[in-house]
Amino acid sequence: MNIYLDIDGVLLVNDHEIANFSKEFIKYMVKNHNVYWLTTHCRGNSLSTIDFLKEFFDLDTMKYIEKIKETYWEVNKTEAIDFSKPFLWFDDDLFDEEKEVLIKNNCLNSWVGIDLNEDPNQLKKYLKI
Repeated sequence: MNIYLDIDGVLLVNDHEIANFSKEFIKYMVKNHNVYWLTTHCRGNSLSTIDFLKEFFDLDTMKYIEKIKETYWEVNKTEAIDFSKPFLWFDDDLFDEEKEVLIKNNCLNSWVGIDLNEDPNQLKKYLKI
């Protein structure tokens, strides 16, 4: 299964703090799935994404982060999704245009809305998918 990951609001709670269980989440996803960045921090080049995340994650977790593949999109993140394969997209925000694309492709349920304010431990639920 393909996994698409946002950073802000998913792996990071804010500019200074990683989300609860984000290290375990990253390791599990990379070990078990094809993982791709789907974030404003990565549009075709994951080197800047990796540099950005070094501030937050330990060296062991960074080994897994470095294995996450880059994506490229211009306007909507859905431009980078491969709809021919099963996927989950972890993001804290879904724009109307993106929602329409997911509905058109019969995969709205593949979007996993993350709300760390409501459930700070939400990532823990996805350690066994």
